[in-house]
Amino acid sequence: MSTDSESAIESFRDEIDPFVFLGGAIVTILAIGYIAARPDAAAKSLTNANNFLWSELGWLFLWAMFLAVAFCLWLLIGPWGNIKFGDPNEEPEFSYFSFLAMLFSAGLSTGLVFYGPAEALYHYSSGLPFFGSEAKSSAIVPDAIQYTMLHWGISPWSAYLVVGVTIAYYVHRKGAPIKPSTVFAPFIGVENLDENWVKPLDLLMVVISVGGVAVSLGFVVTQFLAGMSYNYGVEVGDLGTILVTVGLTVGFTASAALGVKRGIRRVSTFNMYLFITLLVVAFVFGPTAFLLTTGTEALGGYVNNFVGMSLYMNAANGVDWVGGWTVFYWAWWFSFAPMIGIFITRICRGRTIRQVVFAGLIGTTAASFPWFIVMGGSSLWVQTKGSLDLLTIVFEQGREVAGFPLFETLIPFGGVFAVGYLLLVLTFLITTVDSTTLSLAMFTTDGRENPSTVNRVTWGGLVGLLSSLLLISGGLAALKDFVVLLGFPIAFVLGLCVVGLVIEFEQLHPVLLTERYEKDERENTDQQTVAGYLSKRRPNWMGGTDD
Repeated sequence: MSTDSESAIESFRDEIDPFVFLGGAIVTILAIGYIAARPDAAAKSLTNANNFLWSELGWLFLWAMFLAVAFCLWLLIGPWGNIKFGDPNEEPEFSYFSFLAMLFSAGLSTGLVFYGPAEALYHYSSGLPFFGSEAKSSAIVPDAIQYTMLHWGISPWSAYLVVGVTIAYYVHRKGAPIKPSTVFAPFIGVENLDENWVKPLDLLMVVISVGGVAVSLGFVVTQFLAGMSYNYGVEVGDLGTILVTVGLTVGFTASAALGVKRGIRRVSTFNMYLFITLLVVAFVFGPTAFLLTTGTEALGGYVNNFVGMSLYMNAANGVDWVGGWTVFYWAWWFSFAPMIGIFITRICRGRTIRQVVFAGLIGTTAASFPWFIVMGGSSLWVQTKGSLDLLTIVFEQGREVAGFPLFETLIPFGGVFAVGYLLLVLTFLITTVDSTTLSLAMFTTDGRENPSTVNRVTWGGLVGLLSSLLLISGGLAALKDFVVLLGFPIAFVLGLCVVGLVIEFEQLHPVLLTERYEKDERENTDQQTVAGYLSKRRPNWMGGTDD
């Protein structure tokens, strides 16, 4: 073995936290192995557990997300937004465009290409209880896009940002390690984050993170293979599925191994250019007037009905629809919040809280909303106008296929752009998984900012192996339910983050107790004035003056 290899392995051994790294890997392998070995039984048990959560505790998910949104909006407009991650004069490590590109690519990007053309179609075909509009009617078209905006707008990013801002503040201002358990810092102090009782949270985050990344990889492999089958008639068996998964694993592992500057930043920037190109082409060659009219109405409805939709449970008629859509999504975003929060921490040093929250809430939404309006609106347009029965295609071949026939129908040389769409699927997957793989490596090393290449490659290989196992065994859907189930405790983590940050920021910039502080200041000033006057009247031997 070469000296360089020995040095790399030795560095890897020295940096890892054995309890979190080995414990997380073992628990994850056992959980996913059981799901792969008994997918039907696992799916039934997990579905029952999730249904119980949705029906009995769905309100908790809705309130946790609504609290996260309210807190992030306050950070955006309030004085706490001026707090900087790092030293007062420290410059950001990345340009704002690169920062936004990495944030956007890491957060919801794989979901955009997977659900973008399809979700509004599902709402159109099934009806929306909140509006009471009839399924497959003209009235439900803007409503379908509006509800898609709820599920992919500022709400998921608020969950990510609450965790990210909490960890980033204590990492860049207090010297805490970059790991999920840093959310406890406001309550136990940074010096106690190495206590053994804190580490099970990091271990739990490893299990959730590996599961979430494996599901994302599985979805994209499924979408890629579906695109190959639809566009070129290429069918692959288990071996082909494994080879595609291995190829993608090599791609995102190489990007993660190159690091943030050389790997993740460059692929994320390419992503944004390709994303914008496809979006503009679909908008220009698609039903532009229809998209502008319907998108405007949907956006206005989103703003006007945001509170109502966010807290809507359909209590009178049963919570099945809300549980299957909104509560499911909120649990899904919760499960990803620690991973994305860790990645936000890694790339935000030198920026203010307001800059980070603006990028997460406004910047990413400004990119995702046009995508859902154009892709979802175009799907509804071709369906309602009869130029393409996209619903039948989606129901027969899966939602992952929807984008390919849509491009072919809307755009001249649509086959060329369908290839670009397929490429976007892959590059978004690479940026999402490489950023989360980097997060995994960071919080299994007890919070090192630049974990070793061996560590990143190890987690990338494990994710690829487990994804392949799930794909060929049919356990992907069960693992998705497992990850969503584990998102439930993260709702409480969000609450801890909000409470902890309020306590901490009130000490730096009092807002909630301003009147009390002003009263104390006046009393202190009055006391100092009286004391100063009396001291002047005292003789010299009492410490005053003679006059």
